[in-house]
Amino acid sequence: MNSKIISKGILRALAIILGVIGLGYFLLTIQSVLVYILIAAIIALIAKPIILFLRKKLKFPNTVAVISTMVLFVTLILGITGMFIPLVIEQGESLSLLKTTALEENIGNLITQANDYFTSRNINILSELQSADVFTSLKTIPNVLNSIVGALGSFSIGLFSVLFITFFFMKDSRLFKNALLALIPQSTEKKFSHSLEKINDLLSRYFIGLVIQISILFIVYTLMLLIFGVSNAVVIAFLCALLNIIPYIGPLISAFLMIVLTMTSGLGQNLDFQSEILPKTIYVMIGFIIAQMVDNFASQPIIFSKTTKSHPLEIFLIIIIGGLLAGPLGMIIAVPSYTVLKVILKEFMSDNKIVSSLTKEI
Repeated sequence: MNSKIISKGILRALAIILGVIGLGYFLLTIQSVLVYILIAAIIALIAKPIILFLRKKLKFPNTVAVISTMVLFVTLILGITGMFIPLVIEQGESLSLLKTTALEENIGNLITQANDYFTSRNINILSELQSADVFTSLKTIPNVLNSIVGALGSFSIGLFSVLFITFFFMKDSRLFKNALLALIPQSTEKKFSHSLEKINDLLSRYFIGLVIQISILFIVYTLMLLIFGVSNAVVIAFLCALLNIIPYIGPLISAFLMIVLTMTSGLGQNLDFQSEILPKTIYVMIGFIIAQMVDNFASQPIIFSKTTKSHPLEIFLIIIIGGLLAGPLGMIIAVPSYTVLKVILKEFMSDNKIVSSLTKEI
């Protein structure tokens, strides 16, 4: 009898393991679809206040409110895409095979001027860069551009899929909730339903706060770059502001990007490195640092603490932990994941002293 029970236990364990492996393989196979659903859910959360405003204040029918919001979002996407087209065309022409030689001469001239400037001050940080085989890699840039163009087809399919899924998430806000509740035991359905409502509200506020944060940085960066006469100021500002989605690492990448694009914006204009290129870059970086200080010590703590109802120190520690566990992706999803976890813990473990202390503001 014991042997039969043991055999059944082993078979059951093997079945569970095979089921988990099969589920993992299935989820890995459809990972692109899961990404589409996740992006659509985030867009729907951001659009929620707009839809509610159109329905309650302007008395729009639900379908009309959803369609109007979708048109607004598509217009924004097209506007952002149109903003990048001039830069893509300009860079595509500059990096074409026919102009690689001219590009090499311009970058070589910039490196030579920078090296002469720092060498005259006994700083040899550019000596190795000058001797490095930088220009060989330039030959591969047109191939990279061709790969990017080839990926546009896949991007178009993904964009259509996201918009299609988003429409139904917006139209029926309970669609995603009902799908999750179907997987939950009936005994905990009421608590889980209440948790989903709270999570929906907090995440909606969080993503709207994130949009506000990026918008503030975008405006500050744009004004700063326009003041100093940097080419393609709006595009550069948008890229650098968007990189702030990645906490702590994003600003470092955007700083490097802004330095490079500011210094290379004068390629082909024969600008002097010491009197024109270097001062402009220094002024831009001073403005960048000021903008980051305002963001880090004012707008970001206020927006995130208010939207997620968490202490700024909590947010800082959770982002660091997320980065240690899963790198940049972990830093991006750390705050929303922590918010979801707090809501669930408050609903199911409210008697726990630690949970009660962490979730008292929710």
